[in-house]
Amino acid sequence: MEKDRTERYAESLQRMIRNDYQYLKETIPDFQELCRLVTPEKNVPSKLVSDIREMYKELRNRLAEINGVKQLLQGKYHAYYRRDPLLDKEVMEFGFILKNTYTRFESVMLQKQKQEWRKGKEKEQAQTQTGKDQGGPGKWFRSSENQMGLLKALRLLKELDYEARSEEMGPERRLTGESGPRSLTLFVLAGEVESLDRFQTTVRFREHDLLERYGPHELRGLLVHLRAISPSQLQKVFERLLEERGKAPLKCLLLPIQSEKEMDQDLNGLVQTTLPKIGEGEVRIVSVSSWSKVGSF
Repeated sequence: MEKDRTERYAESLQRMIRNDYQYLKETIPDFQELCRLVTPEKNVPSKLVSDIREMYKELRNRLAEINGVKQLLQGKYHAYYRRDPLLDKEVMEFGFILKNTYTRFESVMLQKQKQEWRKGKEKEQAQTQTGKDQGGPGKWFRSSENQMGLLKALRLLKELDYEARSEEMGPERRLTGESGPRSLTLFVLAGEVESLDRFQTTVRFREHDLLERYGPHELRGLLVHLRAISPSQLQKVFERLLEERGKAPLKCLLLPIQSEKEMDQDLNGLVQTTLPKIGEGEVRIVSVSSWSKVGSF
């Protein structure tokens, strides 16, 4: 009785191998056909990419199951194992086909990612150059809403500066209330897309600050300071933010703005010149007025 039960179990294991074999035989041609649809020249739907990867996992699991069951049969149940050399040969071929097909697929996907990155970089550089050519304070952002917010903050800063000078000269009509900005800071974060995504989604800015994804690899913002704050204090804040996110490999550039005149400088040129000189994880402060005198750092 025990022998019959053991033999039946061994037979069930062999049926499992045959079922997996049949699945591989029917599905691998479909898998190959789907992978052929993925080429560097064509736009590939994300659903197709997801389906291919899920199918690959299932096929790989079936192969692993066949090998695991065979080892069990060859060991504990060797007395009941009827080896099928032809099936073994085909299963081995399935493994080679699956590996080679999926390797080519991932190679094409990597090639497409590089192409998309280059296109994004070229577009980003072209847009940056356009902003540089156009100049002006509103060109720090691409979004018209953010541009208007920046202009408003600059106007209030100018009025506050005028108010301070008026008080020195004598009693004049106050142009702003106590809630006006004391200073502004423009900032740029540049680096890996994933790190920027993480920073953008986890750092909460105040409602009067501005934040914009300027490009795939660049984040720009405006901090409106309602009280006096030194650039070194702000530098420590950004260093802490990067540290809290696992020493994010991002470059950070801080541009303190004390007057509207500083916004007349070639800020996009400053960014292009300075960012390559900043190390990953570094937060650097640059004086706009000093940079404008020497042209670069």
